[in-house]
Amino acid sequence: MQIKFPFDLSKPVTGEASIEIDKPIHEVFSYIGEHFYDNYPKWSVEVVEFEPLDGKEVFVGAKAKQTRKDNGAAVESIFEITEYQPSIKLIFKGLNEPYKHSYLLASSEQTQTTRLTFRFDLLEIEVFMRPFEKLIRSAIEDGAENTVENIKNLIALESN
Repeated sequence: MQIKFPFDLSKPVTGEASIEIDKPIHEVFSYIGEHFYDNYPKWSVEVVEFEPLDGKEVFVGAKAKQTRKDNGAAVESIFEITEYQPSIKLIFKGLNEPYKHSYLLASSEQTQTTRLTFRFDLLEIEVFMRPFEKLIRSAIEDGAENTVENIKNLIALESN
């Protein structure tokens, strides 16, 4: 007999945030995409160790290793860039941990601003954590908001 759970075990838990940045899209993407390996640890402040595994060039298939401090615990993971489209998007996915980061950009021709959307997907969570899904989603959404704010502030600082 198969046990029926009142929730979908494979359903990701997602958080997303967007922000307007007063810079042209190519400048924002340069910071996020082209200089990803230099800048990612700056905006992702919980990353305490970071190492590109395939050199400093950003391309689909490139891998990196990171150690993050999450609630006091060091969590190491390796991720791979799965989509890289200049001035449009950068997406990477955990290889040994079930997560995905998406950085999506859109420009406004009239105002020379860029809309940055960051999305974090926790692709699966343990069955015993499902009752806490709302808390987990809330934490992920807070993290997404912090990420876009950090990127906006860093870009403003570095262009002054």
